[in-house]
Parts: sequence; structure tokens; C-alpha cells
Amino acid sequence: MPHDDPFDAARTRLRTALERLETAVDDRIDREASLRSVDAEVQRQTADRGRLARELDSALARGERLEQANREVSKRLVDAMEKVRKVLDQHK
Repeated sequence: MPHDDPFDAARTRLRTALERLETAVDDRIDREASLRSVDAEVQRQTADRGRLARELDSALARGERLEQANREVSKRLVDAMEKVRKVLDQHK
């Protein structure tokens, strides 16, 4: 068979085209797998963000309740100390 056979040249071109197509398909599959991985990570982070936001809201509300309780206890302590002083002053 001569080297310049048009069928050999066509087969070579076809083989090259198929190899390029296979490489392109493999690359596309890899990119799609990466995108799925990124999408899964975004969904995980979104869920984490929601959970953290709820926890923060809860912690802030608890902090506010503790501050209110602290103010109330301080007020009661001041009232109690004033009453003790009045009793002590009366018995001098």
C-alpha cells in the first residue's frame, strides 16, 4: 500500500479527531464533576451559615436575657443593702 493512500490519511484524521473528541469528553466530565463538588460545598456552607445564624440569634437572645437578669439582681442587691443600712442605722 502506498503511503499517500487517501484512505490511510482519512483514517489518521478520523483517529486524531476521535482522540480529540475523547479528550474533550473526558475534560467535560472532569469539569462537571468539579462543578458538582463545588455545588455540594456551596450547599453545605449555606446550611452551615443558616445553622450558625440560628445559633448566633439564640446566643444573642440568651445574652440579652442574662443582661436583664443581671440588672434586676443588681437592683435588688442595692435595695437590700439600703434596707440593711436603714436597719443598722436604726439600731445604733
